[in-house]
Parts: sequence; C-alpha cells; structure tokens
Amino acid sequence: MTLSAKDPRQALGRHPGSLTLGERAAWAGHTVALEIYTPATLPLRRIEAIGDSLGVCLRVLRERGLDPRRFEFSFLGPE
Repeated sequence: MTLSAKDPRQALGRHPGSLTLGERAAWAGHTVALEIYTPATLPLRRIEAIGDSLGVCLRVLRERGLDPRRFEFSFLGPE
C-alpha cells in the first residue's frame, strides 16, 4: 500500500523536525501529540498521534494503547 503525504500514519514515530516540506504543508494546522519530556524519555520526542482536532489525537492515542495524560498537544505549523 502506498501512503500519501496526507496519511498521518507516515508521521507517527517521527520527530516533527524530520517532516518534509510537503508533509508539513499537508498537515499544517493539524494537532499533534508529543510525549511530555521527562528524564526517562528521549530528548528527541516523536509524534504519536496527528489529527484534525484534539479529539482525534486523543482517540488515536487510546486506540494505540497510549495514555493521553503523558502527552502534550500542539498545532503543527507549515515550517
């Protein structure tokens, strides 16, 4: 199966800075969930959910068996 730049599964597990310009443009304005940094987590945080809204991110995290309380949410900008 070929995934498009708009397919959020391509962003999971990646640092926001590693997204291509096309991916950032496709997902600009979407909400991303990043694990809250603690000494026990890696400094290079990864996207664990991406969606059109906070509710979508929460649902994706729960579907993946992740605790939404361990994540912070922000909007992904084009740059």
